[in-house]
Amino acid sequence: MPWHLYRSPGIMSAVGLARGASVPLKRASVCNGHAELCSRNYGNVTFMGAHDSFAFSEDPLALARDQEVDIPTQLGLGVRLLQAQAHVNNGVLHFCHTSCDLFDGGTVQDYLTTVNTFLTANPNEASGIAALAYVPPQVPTAQSDWPTLGDLIDSGKRVIVFLDAGADTDRSVPYILPEFEMIWETPFSVTNASFPCSVDRIAGPLGTTDHMYLINHSLNINVLDTGIIISDPEAAPTTNGVTSILANAAGCEPLSAGRAPNFVLLDFVNIGQGLTAVNQLNGLAQSAAVLLTPPRYVVAAFAVLMTLMTIILQDEARQFKARRVDVSFPRYFRLRTFDSLWHRA
Repeated sequence: MPWHLYRSPGIMSAVGLARGASVPLKRASVCNGHAELCSRNYGNVTFMGAHDSFAFSEDPLALARDQEVDIPTQLGLGVRLLQAQAHVNNGVLHFCHTSCDLFDGGTVQDYLTTVNTFLTANPNEASGIAALAYVPPQVPTAQSDWPTLGDLIDSGKRVIVFLDAGADTDRSVPYILPEFEMIWETPFSVTNASFPCSVDRIAGPLGTTDHMYLINHSLNINVLDTGIIISDPEAAPTTNGVTSILANAAGCEPLSAGRAPNFVLLDFVNIGQGLTAVNQLNGLAQSAAVLLTPPRYVVAAFAVLMTLMTIILQDEARQFKARRVDVSFPRYFRLRTFDSLWHRA
């Protein structure tokens, strides 16, 4: 199954390449836990995503958290889209929630090293996540023009990376793709449990139905009507239930030529039935292989199942610009730093 790293700065798919003796090429026969997905276009598959994947804590008083379990556990639960927000903290890129003073998820390099460990079939040496990232032949790529999961996995390019703002228009870092030119999103910071659907963020030149799309399916609380929004873990069993997720997806189908969402972004992915709902959106039976795999065996298990991941990154520039605060580090610095960290992870 492809992997995705998502949330405002971009989506990414990668595959670990082991150094050393060559390995005979094998055609992927099981993709993201299901043989049926191998022949499907990447743009015609639904993936479960973790909103603010780095912001995990078991402390109920950590109000800025959006997850309870760490990255390896999220991946073991079937998450194939990782979303993260990038901020510059003392000259170093960190993943933080709104502000590093509010919730600091650590350095981007440490995060990517964790992801690379999961992605690498050979737990010894790997060439870094950048070597695993898929670069489409043209940008933007329409929803119907992406390779199949099987082709992506066979090529060794199992990570797809999207950035919501600030991706290079000259493609100087070609694997960091502009999100909204290829993916539209529903509104975020939702406080209405019915999740009314609308196209909230999108960019041309492709039409709406030629985009993939992501539903922000996380319920929030407006604290005392102050405008301060925090996630609602108490509602997670219902929010992350099959009924709620399928209803949200159904509400968006008229905007997407009848297609299911490509990404279902959730808070507290360890609560509820997120993967069950995603499997139903894919027309599949539940994957016992994913659900029953203990976290410490995840790397080996998913090497066998042939996994694709997507990563979406959120760029701090958009947030700071909205507040009319100057950003001291230009996009050039952030993109080149991202590029360096992908290679070093």
